[in-house]
Amino acid sequence: MKKILAGLTLAAVSTFAWTINGTGATFPYPVYKQWIKGFYQETGNKVNYTGTGSGTGIKEVAKRHVDFGGSDKPLSPNTLKQAKLYQFPTVVGGIALGYNLPGVKNLKLSEAAIEGIALGTIQYWDNPVIVKYNPNEKLPHKKIIFVHRSDKSGTTFNFTYYLSKMSSIWRKYYGAKKMINWPTDEQGRGVAGKGNFGVSAAIKTNPYSIGYVDYADALKNNLNMAELQGRDAKFYAPTPKNFSEGAKFAGFDAKKDFFKVIAYPRHGYPIIAATFILVPAEKKDNDKKVTTFFNYAYDHDEVASKLGYVPLPSNVKAMVRKYWEEKGISPK
Repeated sequence: MKKILAGLTLAAVSTFAWTINGTGATFPYPVYKQWIKGFYQETGNKVNYTGTGSGTGIKEVAKRHVDFGGSDKPLSPNTLKQAKLYQFPTVVGGIALGYNLPGVKNLKLSEAAIEGIALGTIQYWDNPVIVKYNPNEKLPHKKIIFVHRSDKSGTTFNFTYYLSKMSSIWRKYYGAKKMINWPTDEQGRGVAGKGNFGVSAAIKTNPYSIGYVDYADALKNNLNMAELQGRDAKFYAPTPKNFSEGAKFAGFDAKKDFFKVIAYPRHGYPIIAATFILVPAEKKDNDKKVTTFFNYAYDHDEVASKLGYVPLPSNVKAMVRKYWEEKGISPK
């Protein structure tokens, strides 16, 4: 009898199961991958998601080539209205500065050091600005190789947004963008990687390199990660606890379609980012499938926490669910 019931259940699942497709940000890919696996096992419904970068995620959902797009760069309410899209956050994470520096395990970087490395004005590891906060480390007289994204990236946007807030020089000459012509490339000290996983791989295979990468990928690739000086002048290690401290100051607002860049908070780890989902306003039935999946994700915070992400606070989840209801895309 049990075998018969089990067979009927599987038949029902296969008969009524559905599939949705998404693409975009690589920053949340590790946690999306695990949520997708658990969701399929529990419901029989399939979610396909490819980490192609935030720029591609925005482009593909705007053209209605996919059911949803992932972006680490939030879109403004006006942009969403023009593109006829809805937007909501899914999780918060940290952007780490991973490095490959033989013999150095506990690197500390001040704001002045981070600014100089990004601008290309600090070219060697034994520069006095870096040495100042690393007196016990043997920093070599080797050129700094700076690793960055090759594709349009929300991680790049959030990192350069942080630089724009932290550095008046960066803000004046570069600003916050999904793709940058890095000064280090012009100096012949730049290496590019596609996706966060590509940046991690490039850091891992290039001695004396440093680059910005999401914490989950850095952790997965066993990269050394620098302690960074925060806005409050304290140094913070890249840990979920320190990401969470900064995330307290996120200030999401459903009336603004959750449009908020949270990098460079007043306290806590200085480079954090939320990641977002975009869905077509007119495709209500498909949108309900998308929100069904992310509603499941919201109820499985342990998956995000295990990978080093910061789950959304319960009050923000409540705001998102109310937003879904108001837009007519609540889970089925």
